[in-house]
Amino acid sequence: MNDALAGDPPTIDVASGQPDTLRLGGAWILAHAPVLEELVARAGNARNIDATGLQRLDSAGAMLLNRLMCRLKLGRSALHLSASQQALMAYIDEVNASPPPHKVKELGFIAAIGRLGFSVVDSYKETLAFIAFMGLTLRVMTRVVTQPKRWRITPTVFHMETVGLDAMPLVMLLSFLVGAVLAFLGATVLEDYGAQIYVVELVSYAFLREFGVLLTAILLAGRTASAFTAQIGAMVNREEIDAIRTLGLDPIELLVIPRLVALLVMMPLLGFVGMCAGILGGAVVAWLALGIPLELYWSRLNATIELRHFIVGIVKTPMFATVIALVGCLEGFQTKGTAQSVGERTTSAVVQCITAVIVLDAIAAVFFMEIKL
Repeated sequence: MNDALAGDPPTIDVASGQPDTLRLGGAWILAHAPVLEELVARAGNARNIDATGLQRLDSAGAMLLNRLMCRLKLGRSALHLSASQQALMAYIDEVNASPPPHKVKELGFIAAIGRLGFSVVDSYKETLAFIAFMGLTLRVMTRVVTQPKRWRITPTVFHMETVGLDAMPLVMLLSFLVGAVLAFLGATVLEDYGAQIYVVELVSYAFLREFGVLLTAILLAGRTASAFTAQIGAMVNREEIDAIRTLGLDPIELLVIPRLVALLVMMPLLGFVGMCAGILGGAVVAWLALGIPLELYWSRLNATIELRHFIVGIVKTPMFATVIALVGCLEGFQTKGTAQSVGERTTSAVVQCITAVIVLDAIAAVFFMEIKL
């Protein structure tokens, strides 16, 4: 470091004519930390500390000065500082006086009930925040739709590629394997009744009505919602969101709407691909393991499966896409500005999305069953 910037070496001397007072001099800064530690360790007893002659004082020097006072068992009134350095020392005193609380998990039935209550309250607050955020997004979406010039085509297409096309191979692989496993397990049970041919209906119904879109939504909840939270959370940490508002731009219009539209467009396509891959996985198992020819499999599929089963599955995709996009973006905006907060919000986004998707799918299944669709 430049000697001019570092200042004179730090000193601790006994004030002339005042043997009970230590006089501090030089620059008490991080560059002189090793020397300061030795000086603090060797300093003799005193009742007062005169630090008005310090050239420079930074947080490291203030911490060592506080350590000196603690070692000599002196109160704050025994320290004399210049007016320009009192604010820094006051901040160091505040930090030392209120260290971060150490959380100890309480055990027992009462403590468990208390944690459950706090979790319920947090879930209630998160639900209210989601509803408010959805209303705000809907209002901004209405404004954008009525003013086509505000539409951001480039980021929308970019997110369509990242959340849709890039995820398609994984959706196909996952759906194919689950379809194969479902066909094999179904055939194992149906074999006892001589009804292995009904594996076609089992796999087809399952993927057209439920598994195709549900597996896709769960996959996007872990892949896309977490990415949205991490991206926006990093922008919050770097104060980019504040800069966007300072420029007179709307973060919802700039960041949320393109991501939401991209998922609304690509989710039905991914759900359809998942349905096809799952049925194909069942067909491969039926052909290789059960001895059902592919021609028979496809002909029975065409004869027994109705269009309404596909409609039941595909109409749920906009609902899943909305939940995944909004929860992911909302958790990103709720980041507190630390790396730990980004990780916590990312985990929360994935958990909330998967839970919401499964709950909504269960409600939709009961609804369609009751209306005989």
